[in-house]
Amino acid sequence: MKDNVLRKLQVLADAAKYDVSCASSGVSKNNTGTIGNSSAAGICHTWSADGRCVSLLKILLTNYCVYDCEYCVNRLSNDVARASFTAEEVAELTIEFYRRNYIEGLFLSSAVEKNPNHTMEKIVKTLLILRHQYKFSGYIHVKAIPGADKLLVQQAGELADRMSVNIELPTEKGLQLLAPQKSMKKMFLPMKQIKDQITQSKEERMHFRHAKRFVPAGQSTQMIVGATNESDLSMLTITDQLYQNFSLKRVYFSAYVPVNRGGNLPALSTAPPMLREHRLYQADWLLRFYQFDAKELLDEREPNFDLDFDPKMIWALRHIHEFPKEINTVPYNELLRIPGLGMTSAKRIFKQRKVRAITYDDLKKIGVVLKRAKFFITCNGQFYGVKSMEPDSIKEILRPAQPFEQLQLQLP
Repeated sequence: MKDNVLRKLQVLADAAKYDVSCASSGVSKNNTGTIGNSSAAGICHTWSADGRCVSLLKILLTNYCVYDCEYCVNRLSNDVARASFTAEEVAELTIEFYRRNYIEGLFLSSAVEKNPNHTMEKIVKTLLILRHQYKFSGYIHVKAIPGADKLLVQQAGELADRMSVNIELPTEKGLQLLAPQKSMKKMFLPMKQIKDQITQSKEERMHFRHAKRFVPAGQSTQMIVGATNESDLSMLTITDQLYQNFSLKRVYFSAYVPVNRGGNLPALSTAPPMLREHRLYQADWLLRFYQFDAKELLDEREPNFDLDFDPKMIWALRHIHEFPKEINTVPYNELLRIPGLGMTSAKRIFKQRKVRAITYDDLKKIGVVLKRAKFFITCNGQFYGVKSMEPDSIKEILRPAQPFEQLQLQLP
């Protein structure tokens, strides 16, 4: 590898680690005589020291940026090492890494160099070289640059497996505070275009076998957690809207890692809010698979999650008047709302009770976490939790133990 390409790789792979929206799930594409296979393993991942997902070839096309977003390490006013790949260099790197079995695909993000169209043209050129010159069929995830021409977004979407537009902050107010050159309206435009063209592509393929596929693995986005004072309710509300309005495959949350000084930013010594990020991912799971909506999980009176308990437990404690539920008769959609029951255990209960009544001992074998579930169910009419059914009492029993603190001996 040439020295200048290696230097660029070091700079641009490091700069890409703050982007977490890189999962490769949701794509299935057969190898048709070309190299690479996106259905085999997707992108290979590794994990950085701060717990973030980092791909072996998760890179930026460039970190030269015309924007000056306060939270971003690549902001215009930062004095950091800069580099920019050519389309040919990225394509060659991808193929060389693939042939060495280092990767299964490419996650290509980018800062906005010169202007959105210039950057999007380079992304499209990279994909054209990979798909047509190298016949690469592996997984490719690229960014759609807000403000770029629609035709360029369309060309990229016909070559990539997944696209994403990172909205970064959940409200227009937050964007104006930290990234005044951006706006929600501009970011929603490519999202809508991608959604519409995915729908159109699916309809055309129902009638025409060789109709072009468009972003078959769907689109995703990312939001930063903790860079501003926005509540979990704000983040979850926009998440819910994104799923409903743009049919997003995933919304990723990224705990803010302080990299810049600024009056509107957390201090550099602030720890990334990893537990808050985890609670948001749990709530996101409830939105996508457990038939909850954002307003059920949080409200204006309590706009943030309790970090000691998962969101479903908190919802159940707030609605304690709806419990206990009889495990042998409760409908499936209500089974999903009982703490300690996942989708798998709920399906097993639903299937098993058609044969015979389920006993309390059966629940252990089915996989129910009885430590949590016993406060919210009856089994054949018998209740196994605390008799008072007081949320505070249940909280005290289930509250995680505080970690031991290492004492230090002070010598005179």
